[in-house]
Amino acid sequence: MKYTYTEKKDTRSGFGAGLAELADKNPNVVALCADLIGSLKMEKFIEKAPERFYQVGIAEANMMGLAAGLSITGKIPFTGTFANFSTSRVYDQIRQSIAYSGKNVKICASHAGLTLGEDGATHQVLEDIGMMKMLPGMTVINPCDYNQTKAATLAIADHDGPVYLRFGRPTVPVFMPEDMPFEIGKGILLQEGTDVTIVATGHLVWESLVAADELEKEGISCEVINIHTIKPLDEEIILKSVEKTGKIVTAEEHNYLGGLGESVAGMLARKRPTRQEFVAVNDTFGESATPAELMKKYKIDAEAVKEAVKRILA
Repeated sequence: MKYTYTEKKDTRSGFGAGLAELADKNPNVVALCADLIGSLKMEKFIEKAPERFYQVGIAEANMMGLAAGLSITGKIPFTGTFANFSTSRVYDQIRQSIAYSGKNVKICASHAGLTLGEDGATHQVLEDIGMMKMLPGMTVINPCDYNQTKAATLAIADHDGPVYLRFGRPTVPVFMPEDMPFEIGKGILLQEGTDVTIVATGHLVWESLVAADELEKEGISCEVINIHTIKPLDEEIILKSVEKTGKIVTAEEHNYLGGLGESVAGMLARKRPTRQEFVAVNDTFGESATPAELMKKYKIDAEAVKEAVKRILA
């Protein structure tokens, strides 16, 4: 495999590292947290810039209103809480106070998807990408590992407009180059192939690389693309790939309704109808278990990607 790893780190720590760097780099960056400083890894930002940190408490709707107000003064607010509380609990405030007027607020959401595991179904948000991508003007980013999450955190500070940045709790392989620049809206071709295109996001990028490596041993050539930005979608890289392969598998840690797969399917329906298989959670809530157990049961692991590739080739 072209991409290998020597360590595992949680993507939320990548966010924390990026935010701490922004404390030094950009005096306009401020951070707000809804009583989850440790979970969002915000301690180092607070050490460096305590006067630019706001502990809001368990009042997420209030946090979004405060962030919108701070943005009017020229500050760049980064809000921090779990993905479920960053979206479902505060959707009205985001729509009315942030998205509608295009406020420069960065909504940073940890513990996304199934892989917060033992926290259970009430915290395992699987509809957040759909909710956020439907808001006009909202940029939606779902990086794949520690390095890419750190790079994305730095990049969104320079982006003018509302952003939803989604990351996770578990430790996952660190395989993207540390010095790779993060371009919002530009997918990354990780591996060339001829038989089928695999378009993945977040934790499913590594799972897709593992699947592609195992399929190569069976004589199946997979092209793998990392779509870290779900909105705006990099249509060019996907269209170029499916022109070659004629088949596509999308893979994500999200409900198949409203996620990356639906964005890709809609784009292909308009521009180049292509056979597609979805690796995603099938319209259900999760449950309490380890991340690996949940990914296997809900069919969003490397084995599920392999099965989807074989289905589409059959």
